[in-house]
Amino acid sequence: MGTTYPVIEGAYVRDLLEQPASLRRTLATPLPAELTDVGKRLRAPQPPSVILTGMGSSYHALHPLAIRLAESGICPLMLETSELNYYWNGLLGPNTVVLTVSQSGRSAEILRLLDIDAGRSTLIAVTNDLDSPLAHAANGVVRIDAGVESSVSCKTYVSSLLALSRVGEVLCPQDQVPSADAPNEAIADLVDQYLANWREHVEEALFCLRGVRHLVLAGRGPSLATTGTGGLIIKEAARFPAEGMSAAAFRHGPVEMLSDELFLLVFQGGERSAHLNSRLAAEVLDLEGNCQLVSEESDLALFRTVATTESLRPILEILPVQMITLALAARQGREAGAFSRASKITSTE
Repeated sequence: MGTTYPVIEGAYVRDLLEQPASLRRTLATPLPAELTDVGKRLRAPQPPSVILTGMGSSYHALHPLAIRLAESGICPLMLETSELNYYWNGLLGPNTVVLTVSQSGRSAEILRLLDIDAGRSTLIAVTNDLDSPLAHAANGVVRIDAGVESSVSCKTYVSSLLALSRVGEVLCPQDQVPSADAPNEAIADLVDQYLANWREHVEEALFCLRGVRHLVLAGRGPSLATTGTGGLIIKEAARFPAEGMSAAAFRHGPVEMLSDELFLLVFQGGERSAHLNSRLAAEVLDLEGNCQLVSEESDLALFRTVATTESLRPILEILPVQMITLALAARQGREAGAFSRASKITSTE
């Protein structure tokens, strides 16, 4: 399975390999006391409205928490910050909790939100920068301790997922099931084990992607965090056409695009919809489409995951996508994640 496409190991690769350390630091960071107060308000007879907001991978990372809140009887509204600012800002006010995820805490949309809200809502920030405008304005700050990140969101993204999983444990204590596995504590080791073989994973990705010109990532539930972020970072890190969507949406039209040049990556996900996602992958293969299933049973180590909780599964699911970004950039003779037009912090709306 050897190739002639060496990976150019720049800052993005270093960031990828630092993900386990980032997760461990984030796990060790204390949660703010204000989060407990919000949890009590959400269980009151007349709870506040809850808005979950962010942009890019910060927005997609909110999917598992949104589902967890809904399962606990809390009705969250998940909105891109740009949409909240200009079309949904009538919901902001004293009886609204706005949980905002922003790695920098200073992107254009976040600064606009702080100006529009003007301290009226209860603001909980999830951010990597404690000296950012968002952190200073927030009523409580959940820290992502990822350190400096060069370009494409990777260690900040997985650390956001972990931080939001911990937030869910505070806001939804009634859904906790005692476990000896301590999934939060184990997740960094699982990421470490996968990344130990990152070169082999890239070789497998290069083999799978031969002749591919388009990528679609499909999943359901918490895996929508992976499909959304995955489609984004493939475009961003490898400058390659990619789209993330729900597995159900793929059947509503995009299935007509099946060919040798389209690679469909399906995330099996949790037990509630695993059978549906597995069936989609099997049917695509029956139609002689180009498809792989990310699951615990995959024949390829690149696409093989291990069991964990629903809120943490996207951390493991994004790892094969990261390997795909390295493979696609290597195929083009480029350094993955080296920006020529974009910037780490988006400063213009």
